[in-house]
Amino acid sequence: MTKFLIFILSISFMQCKSQVDMNTVPSENKRIKQDSIIKKYVTNCAEKFNYKYQMIEWQNCLDEGLKVDSTIAYLWQQKAMPYFKARKYEVGMIYLDKAVFYDSRRWLSYRAFIKCIFAKTYQDAIIDFEKCIDTEGNSYVMDHTYQFHIALCNLQLNQFKKAETIFSKDIEEQEKEWGEAHYLDLFYYGISKYEQEKWKEAIVEFDKSLKQYPNFSEVKYYKSICLLKLNDLENSKILYQQSKEDGINGHSINEDNSIYETYPYQVRW
Repeated sequence: MTKFLIFILSISFMQCKSQVDMNTVPSENKRIKQDSIIKKYVTNCAEKFNYKYQMIEWQNCLDEGLKVDSTIAYLWQQKAMPYFKARKYEVGMIYLDKAVFYDSRRWLSYRAFIKCIFAKTYQDAIIDFEKCIDTEGNSYVMDHTYQFHIALCNLQLNQFKKAETIFSKDIEEQEKEWGEAHYLDLFYYGISKYEQEKWKEAIVEFDKSLKQYPNFSEVKYYKSICLLKLNDLENSKILYQQSKEDGINGHSINEDNSIYETYPYQVRW
């Protein structure tokens, strides 16, 4: 009886293993096939054109690829991306939603970022970022944590105390991991205090940011206002003039996407 049971279990194991092997092979074949489609229709077609003034050609290449396989999330994301940079947010979001549908793990955080910085639909961005945190923790998108972006959204929704709390915790975690927080995080943390009229506390964070980026014009601009509020008129005037000179010389928020979008609290001189 025991030998018979072992025999049955062995057969069952081999059947399960065979089934698993049969299931993984098509998946690998599909990935290889999709990579070849991406190479053909993105690398060797769309990328031959500049989407800024050859949008039709760019989109035609991607559409041809989608005719072959409409489940490739990267093709949908590539269709979406130029529209966001052209500030056609609703058009782009139609395609980006498709990318998230087919590969949410890769593209959900990107969509959240787009909603935060480009489309400026902050409540929706927070929802997406919270989903990302639920599945992968407080990871990064575009060089900043998910919590940083959630705090930034709260700043834009005038939830200043909530933003301050989130920035504080996120900065503490960065300091434990990296030794210091990013100067942009420190700037916005200072802004969360500035908006609550915590002038001296805001200056503390602004000074930390300036230690890393001494010509950061926005930091000097908002710090000059804090000094004005504290009746330090002379230093406020000097710092304001410095901020203006630095801003005109391009020492502003220097995120990669700041060439397409004005970031929150960014000053345009």
